[in-house]
Amino acid sequence: MTAAIRFILNGEEVSLSDFAPTETLLDYLRLRRRLTGSKEGCAEGDCGACTVLVGRLIGGALRYESVNACIRFVGSLHGTHVVTVEHLAGKDGRLHPVQQAMVDCHGSQCGFCTPGFIMSLYGLWMASENPTRAEIETALQGNLCRCTGYEPIVKAAEQVAASRPSALFDPIERDRAEVMAKLWTIRASSETIRVDKDDRQAIIPGSLSDLAGVLAEHPGATIVAGATDVGLWVTKQMRPINPVVFINHLTDLQTLTADETGIVIGAGVTYAQGFEVLESHYPALGRLFDRLGGQQVRNMGTIGGNIANGSPIGDTPPALIALGATVTLRSASGSRTLPLEQYFITYGKQDRQQGEFVEKITIPHGSEEAFYAVYKISKRRDEDISALCGAFYLTLDGEGCVETCRIAFGGMAGTPKRATAVENALIGRPWSWNTVASVRDAFDEDYQPLTDWRATAEYRTITAKNLLTRFFLETAGQPQELSRFEPEEA
Repeated sequence: MTAAIRFILNGEEVSLSDFAPTETLLDYLRLRRRLTGSKEGCAEGDCGACTVLVGRLIGGALRYESVNACIRFVGSLHGTHVVTVEHLAGKDGRLHPVQQAMVDCHGSQCGFCTPGFIMSLYGLWMASENPTRAEIETALQGNLCRCTGYEPIVKAAEQVAASRPSALFDPIERDRAEVMAKLWTIRASSETIRVDKDDRQAIIPGSLSDLAGVLAEHPGATIVAGATDVGLWVTKQMRPINPVVFINHLTDLQTLTADETGIVIGAGVTYAQGFEVLESHYPALGRLFDRLGGQQVRNMGTIGGNIANGSPIGDTPPALIALGATVTLRSASGSRTLPLEQYFITYGKQDRQQGEFVEKITIPHGSEEAFYAVYKISKRRDEDISALCGAFYLTLDGEGCVETCRIAFGGMAGTPKRATAVENALIGRPWSWNTVASVRDAFDEDYQPLTDWRATAEYRTITAKNLLTRFFLETAGQPQELSRFEPEEA
């Protein structure tokens, strides 16, 4: 057992043993290291002014991702390479091509958000040699600017795409081999790390077995993977969380496999990691993932964390429930698997016993003829929490009647919940306009949603019914006049 985490900050190897479990990377950079290029704009991972890159070893390669330093905890940095905007320029003061493009295209006015934009563009510059306009806009989803109107920033991204300097100039490419060697050395140790400060403790387990042992010892511990939600508990709600167990370094939780039986997703797989495989099998999941926060959030947030958190407005549970997914929970006593829909018991309560953690999620392969769709409804298209999120999975028999049907919603109840009354009303009946019109009111049996600042109960109910109609129109190939319903529900 050791009492210090190790990581690389720009060009310096750091061993740190005097941090609180809730100390953010942004505070560490600005207050302790005086690296003030990263700014605090929102303290909730929404504006991108604090964006830095974090490199980590994934599958034998060193991958750099943009992250929000304002909600990233220092304790999660073990075995990583943190890169800030101060590291980009050459030693002779020459600007990096990404920085120079922002100057040339007048992409900065007040300048507060500029370092965050530069780091997001730098991450894109490394990941894609010739990004499309859509890819540029996706990379910048998590960065907000109140001055430029974004067009000059997009033009800067397009300009820099054609500029590829030698590896000797770019700091990451120049030092990649050396950084990788250092990170491999850090990862070679599998000891559990415990750091104590002011009666608070950060624990970084060395393995899954160690994690199970730690949770048996501390059943009330807060498990932190991406911190995209827990980070706000600290920065906005000032909630005490102690001890904190960091698991984002555990590669055994970051596996993703797809074979003839289905897809198995390790609980530590991020949205960004899982996107390609999941989108290739289920395009609707790809469209959903593109709207989960900004790129920084998708680089940090984990699929397993979204489930473990148990929020009634989490977007992935309805989508996975509709696919018939199961969740595997593990503890020092062993593992157990249950249907994902049964994991959610009531508001704020999940079927996760003391000492258990979410280990993996399994999606069984469904019928190749099945219809599947996910609809996220929010006030803002990007970087917004859902008012409701509905997922639909349906198969038809040879006569065109509904054979299997799973409908799940988030935001309609205290937990992600299936619309069993609607499902039962559909099964065995023709997949037709008349059938869909006749079962809409069954939603009233399944859900009694609340009114809050995101939406009224009436809006949620009407929208859920209309999403069933939309699903029918998109799958049946028989467009109909929506005016056939009551005017207020059109």
